[in-house]
Amino acid sequence: MNAVSFTTGAWTMLMSLTHRQLEGELMDDPALDRKAHQAALNGLRRINAASRTAAALWPRIARIAKARRLSSLSVLDVATGGGDVAIALARRARDAGLRLRIEACDISPTALHFAQHQAAHEKVEVSFFPLDVLEDPLPARYDIVTSTLFLHHLSDAQITALLEKLAAQTDHLLVSDLIRNHTGYGLAYVGTRLLSASKIVHVDAMRSVRAALTVAEARRLANQAGLQGVRFERHWPSRFMLSWSRHHDAS
Repeated sequence: MNAVSFTTGAWTMLMSLTHRQLEGELMDDPALDRKAHQAALNGLRRINAASRTAAALWPRIARIAKARRLSSLSVLDVATGGGDVAIALARRARDAGLRLRIEACDISPTALHFAQHQAAHEKVEVSFFPLDVLEDPLPARYDIVTSTLFLHHLSDAQITALLEKLAAQTDHLLVSDLIRNHTGYGLAYVGTRLLSASKIVHVDAMRSVRAALTVAEARRLANQAGLQGVRFERHWPSRFMLSWSRHHDAS
């Protein structure tokens, strides 16, 4: 690579992160080959483990459980994909002796089948069900609603509507997603190639960062959704955690 092409490539990457770019991801295609989809989900499972997504959520859930002093809590994981986070939370709750009734939903039948198989393999109880969370009402009210790596698939208007919808059905909302910055872009490029051979994962990872929010953008959308007292923290690897409670001192 000569100096001109390197400079051009660097400038293109810089410009690509200035604003959100919703390009559509390969794994969102309902016509995607089942085997290719499952291979991509396997890759994401390894990436989620390395990213310690459930580890970032768990202390917050444990604090909520302690503050609520309930014998059990209901948890819904929205857009669960391959179910990695829901399964990891169920495993942590079991090990901690905390009774969580965990449910998880997704629009993809392939993802749900994969998730159910993984839960059975891990010998944890998670109830998976199909739901288009953008169109369909939530089937119940939950103590805690979680969502990870979903917001970057949505337009700003969809994000605002979703946050408002989820907050109406829970007392505690925990949302983790990518931060659109150069650190995240580089980590996505290197990490996905180390942890997955799936070309779908490689392509979607870069598109995901380009479609992600900055923390300032996420805060603005949360405020538009009426989430008073919302909190934001950064966590590994280049992600934010949105925490909101109906009673602001409970999270």
